[in-house]
Amino acid sequence: MRFGLRLIEYLGPARKLARLAAAGEKAGFDSVWFPHDTFMRHTWVTTSAAAAATRRIKIGSVGTNPYTTHPLELASYAATLDELSGGRFILGMGLHTLDMIGWAGVDASDYLQRHREAAHLIRGLWRGEVMEHNGESYQWGPECYLRFKPLRPNIPIYLAAFGEEFLRLSGEIGDGSLPMITPPASAKRMIAPIREGLAARDDPAPEYVVSGCGWLSLSREKAAASEVMKNLAAYFGPYLEDRALRAIGLRASDFEPLRKRVDAGRIQEARALVTPEMLRLGISGTPAEVIGQIHELAEAGINEVNLGGPLGPDPEEAIRLMGEEVIPAFRG
Repeated sequence: MRFGLRLIEYLGPARKLARLAAAGEKAGFDSVWFPHDTFMRHTWVTTSAAAAATRRIKIGSVGTNPYTTHPLELASYAATLDELSGGRFILGMGLHTLDMIGWAGVDASDYLQRHREAAHLIRGLWRGEVMEHNGESYQWGPECYLRFKPLRPNIPIYLAAFGEEFLRLSGEIGDGSLPMITPPASAKRMIAPIREGLAARDDPAPEYVVSGCGWLSLSREKAAASEVMKNLAAYFGPYLEDRALRAIGLRASDFEPLRKRVDAGRIQEARALVTPEMLRLGISGTPAEVIGQIHELAEAGINEVNLGGPLGPDPEEAIRLMGEEVIPAFRG
């Protein structure tokens, strides 16, 4: 099992996120990830700060999308950061929901075709090719090529995907996949279409990584961990898929009363409506309990657990506990 640390912006400002990335490296995490969410701190800056603050750990983006950022920018960004980090970057391209970019009036209904074309164009640019292209989503002329040579021509692309068709595409064209496993009990449902996509590939992917993106709240005190998890359940629960929520007997409509209160700024009222079933949206509890939940994910087919969210009542302590007790339980 590999371990990823996903640092959401609610953990603090950019300098703190860079310090947490360094702490994750010290704790033994294999990778550190930064979500690229609409109207939030910019992933290009936070990943660059993490590259400067670390030496070994791989650095990835989650959800850099080919709508709000053009593929030519994604290609240049990834190649430059890969150079800065010494070949440690992973481009996590995709979307986990259409809602957020929809706030800005962006129509992403063609997301399958657009991601397929974007991955093709980006990889060609990294290989030093002239990417003249006349597709459904992009039309590029003969001047479309990088004016510098990337450190690596094969930077990994993981697709952040949702829904069966998109997850299948992530298996078909990605070097890895970044499915949301919220709740963790939905992991098997996420894995199945990814495997279908892998079976349809022309070229096998010997080191394909399924980096399951879950929420973590880790503490010595179970009750304290549960209290912190309420914030994510209240805020993000309404955006989750019915298909995933059915794994724990819930539906997106169950979160509608919470959404109304969050939208009105009544966060404490929304927290009060979080049920014990809703707390199962994440990986939560003591080190021993978290170890057990991660073993279940490994059995479901996840080979990298990508832990984000609050991390715990004290994020730095949670990272330290991961390094001292949880990660060693999975290493020979």
